[in-house]
Amino acid sequence: MKHTFKGIFIIMFSFISCISYAGEGMWLPQLLKLLNENEMKSMGMKISADDIYSVNKGSLKDAIVHFGGFCTSEIISPNGLLLTNHHCGYGQIQSHSTVENNLIKNGFWAKNYKEELPNQGLTATFIDYIDDVSTKVLTGIKPEMSATERQSLIDKNLADVRKTYKLEAYQNVIIRPFFDGNQYFAFVTTVYRDVRLVGAPPESIGKFGSDTDNWVWPRHTGDFSLFRIYADKNNKPADYSPENVPYKPKHFLPISMDGIAEGDFTMVFGFPGRTNQYLPSSAISQVLETLNPAKIAIRETSLKIMDKYMREDEATKIKYAAKYATIANYWKKWIGESMGLKQTNALQKKLDYEANFQQKLAADSPYKNLLGELQKLYSDINQYALANDYYSEIALRNVDLTSYMATLRRLVNAYEKNGEAGYNELLLNVKTFSTNFYNDFDSAIDQEKFSALLDMYVKNLDKKFVPEFLQRENLGMQPNETYDQMIKDQYLSSSFTSVEDAMAILNLSPEKAVSAIKSDPIFALTSEWSAFFSKEISTPYNNIRKEIDLKLAQYTKAQMDVFTEKRFYPDANSTLRVTYGKVNGYEPRDAVKYSPVTYLDGVIAKYVPGDYEFDLQPKMLALYKAKDYGAYADKNGKLPVCFIGSNHTTGGNSGSPAIDANGNLIGLNFDRVWEGTMSDINYDASICRNIMVDVRYILWVVDKYAGAEHLIKEMKLVHPKAMPIKKKKR
Repeated sequence: MKHTFKGIFIIMFSFISCISYAGEGMWLPQLLKLLNENEMKSMGMKISADDIYSVNKGSLKDAIVHFGGFCTSEIISPNGLLLTNHHCGYGQIQSHSTVENNLIKNGFWAKNYKEELPNQGLTATFIDYIDDVSTKVLTGIKPEMSATERQSLIDKNLADVRKTYKLEAYQNVIIRPFFDGNQYFAFVTTVYRDVRLVGAPPESIGKFGSDTDNWVWPRHTGDFSLFRIYADKNNKPADYSPENVPYKPKHFLPISMDGIAEGDFTMVFGFPGRTNQYLPSSAISQVLETLNPAKIAIRETSLKIMDKYMREDEATKIKYAAKYATIANYWKKWIGESMGLKQTNALQKKLDYEANFQQKLAADSPYKNLLGELQKLYSDINQYALANDYYSEIALRNVDLTSYMATLRRLVNAYEKNGEAGYNELLLNVKTFSTNFYNDFDSAIDQEKFSALLDMYVKNLDKKFVPEFLQRENLGMQPNETYDQMIKDQYLSSSFTSVEDAMAILNLSPEKAVSAIKSDPIFALTSEWSAFFSKEISTPYNNIRKEIDLKLAQYTKAQMDVFTEKRFYPDANSTLRVTYGKVNGYEPRDAVKYSPVTYLDGVIAKYVPGDYEFDLQPKMLALYKAKDYGAYADKNGKLPVCFIGSNHTTGGNSGSPAIDANGNLIGLNFDRVWEGTMSDINYDASICRNIMVDVRYILWVVDKYAGAEHLIKEMKLVHPKAMPIKKKKR
């Protein structure tokens, strides 16, 4: 398909008009020239929109990589060197760690290409180009269609559009909806499959502050790791092979040594995951009053149990490190999100906005009853949404063995549907998954979590959402009796609490293995629970959700039709976006004012010997004492660690580059301030800030701390602020 952009401005102009405030918005890079370039230059940007996104020459977008499909990374050398967050590479760092060779604790630095560590399944995805396919995807769509009819036709149109792309074997096309399904864009991608670990600081740097400092400012975390993309001899994607060579990129980011100052232009380029800026007040109310409190309580219980065991044993700490971090991340985020929504009075602002919306509507407007219909739908779905979150959080996210049973269920289904051929086709993947699963599994911890969380499920949900086989009276239990003994008996009787027992069953003939799996008590419990969930919770939830989504699409379009003077931008959906702002402090509370930069002095001030969150290794202390900062100190002789800006970011932007006015790397995005995590729902310029590691701190760790000078040598270090300004010829 020809990827030109003629006419896109006309389509998008109806979505975007006058400016709200700089910093807000996650913009499509191919539309910057038409929609954002002038504003960006007025804020200090020196490069052009074509330098950011081009299909005809190397541009910034060719250095931006979707890391594993869950984070962002960027190329910082001509030899395919990737920079991303420590927490993005944490799973890979953990997988290479043992008690004897603990890379999480001690860090890792490959001295040459041969020492770089392969990572099975890890991918690096580039965006080749982007197309607007709205007209084709929405062909035949009519306002009077039901949610099911509309989606059925869209799915058919999507399949037809995909067929028009002539792709190489290593390419893919991903089509995503924008503005709640009012517009569609296609992203043609190239995926590299050989990505190797190059370097990672110890967790005393990469995870400094751990959970205490997560989502907060001031921050002193060196949250980075280094990987490298490998390709075949033709620079094309290939599976891992010792014969592969470092990838040669179309573009890589030079690194600025000049640092930042308050008010400097910043651009964050990456793959933000999910935002919901255009929700009605009824949705915000549901988040604040129902869903966030429940999810926070579930994860808090789970985390306390894991933490107890992790503090007692080093091997358990390694085993559960990535799992704990994953669960803790959004637990704390939801707390901050709720706090920020309340602090900025977001719900009342939505109500005022909706009152204005209603006032502007004509008496015969088709949108007249839209908000009332949405309010009723959110009321109808509320109890199902709560039950859905309880089940998902417990059975699929926080209890490992119940989650693992879903994998075994797929294996059983494959056998029952396609016999031995279907079973054997899936078996190798299940065995590989199982080996990795049991590496990070402890039966005692899992039992305790299951019992505590099941008790919460039964106590906090309407009885109609609790299967009869889990109700206390049907189990002969007293009203306040815990589920400890029941769960203990289940785990003692299960054949899947150890890798040896699990593999013994998976090595049986398909018929015997399926029989053994189906007779396992945990498998039987989760299968019945899953069937109950599907019938009593998921099906009614999804039916109402379809109607909500249809109304939200109408409401998003209605807002753009009514508020023609406002600026609308598409919500994040894991596609490539640009957000821009400035280095800027903020005032979160009365008499509290935060400056935008932290220093190594602050790291030392937080140092607590022996503490798992704030300990430091002797070399770090020695370098600080000697003030051995090399070329990485600022003009005052201090070593910057982190800084904040007004860029609008979210999950998925982890690892995104912070880029200066000249297109150079100045930092690495890794978090948001706690008060501003509600930016997914309500961006507020007064307190929404993203947190970035200063690139000079990264370089200092690589050079002075790790002694990996060879990595510094392959980068391009520049001094853009020292560059003379070229005078225009008269």
